[in-house]
Amino acid sequence: MLERSGLLSQADGEPVAVVNPGGAGDVLLVCEHASATLPERLGDLGLSAEALTSHIAWDPGALAVCRLMSTSLDATLIYQRFSRLAYDCNRPPEAPGSMPAQSEIYEVPGNRNLTQTERDARTQALYLPFHERVAETIAGRKRAGRRTVLVTMHSFTPVYLGQTRAVEIGILHDADSRLADRMLEASADTGLYRIERNQPYGPADGVTHTLIKQGLANGLANVMIEIRNDLIADEVGQGVVADFMTGLLRESLAGL
Repeated sequence: MLERSGLLSQADGEPVAVVNPGGAGDVLLVCEHASATLPERLGDLGLSAEALTSHIAWDPGALAVCRLMSTSLDATLIYQRFSRLAYDCNRPPEAPGSMPAQSEIYEVPGNRNLTQTERDARTQALYLPFHERVAETIAGRKRAGRRTVLVTMHSFTPVYLGQTRAVEIGILHDADSRLADRMLEASADTGLYRIERNQPYGPADGVTHTLIKQGLANGLANVMIEIRNDLIADEVGQGVVADFMTGLLRESLAGL
């Protein structure tokens, strides 16, 4: 994949990582915002160290929760190894947010006034290999006669643009709400977390690109899970949330 674009160096390595590729479970986990790492040729994009480790660069805790769920569900996990500031793989190339010039309160100088050639290089290096790997995995499972349920995992900041968010877990969907409906119903009486539909984001915010491209287009049951990142800031919280989400998925998938 490295030869597809001049963006990534040999030191950077491949853009996509796969965990448990032979997983026997029905769930395919996808984590688009797993890493805060930038390709070395992009430098720091003009950002401070604080910004580069904040939620604008990645989804803190999401990959750790995914890894735990991959084990408990025997699920294959596919994740992007580079920051969403270089390319947000949950956005199509034409979307301004795919290479954001501003994210929440932070301006991103290195993403300002990108030429089409620069945008194309990032698309070739990061977006295309990621989505091709997901698509190839789904196609391979289909050829083998295997069921696939697409679950994309994210985290969100407790305070956004100065506003505190009360929701703790969001269950997001686009046109196909089958799995989301079951999860919301199954979680209604648990009382452990405040769980809401299409919060703190929804389809109108452009956050369901992967669900549409990989889930709806293939007729797969699918859902996007958003977890408030203060709940998964350490191993204890990550374990508790991973156990909860694993149980919720198992219950919701029964008979789907």
